[in-house]
Amino acid sequence: MPQMIILPHEDLCPEGSVIEVENGTSICQAMLANHIEIEHACEMSNACTTCHIYVREGFDSIEESDEIEDDLLDKAWGLDPDSRLSCQAMMGDSDLVIEIPKYTINQVSENH
Repeated sequence: MPQMIILPHEDLCPEGSVIEVENGTSICQAMLANHIEIEHACEMSNACTTCHIYVREGFDSIEESDEIEDDLLDKAWGLDPDSRLSCQAMMGDSDLVIEIPKYTINQVSENH
């Protein structure tokens, strides 16, 4: 079974984590099932950016994003070429290295 390596995140996963994930499971669901409480304000319906992640390794093993996800990602805090919405990115056959951004768009708007 492929593994997902979550890099340390100050609030959600301070020590980092390595979890086994079945092929076809969304990255968001896998994190939530393993007590990594990533935000998902739209209940994983591809309608916000709070579950934004960076796929640092294994990016090419997951299906490409669709136009809706791409449009949403344009609004995400800290967008970079490895960005995906974790509710839309499904685990493939390869191991992944995931980084959770420091902020979500919700946190940025709350702090300013």
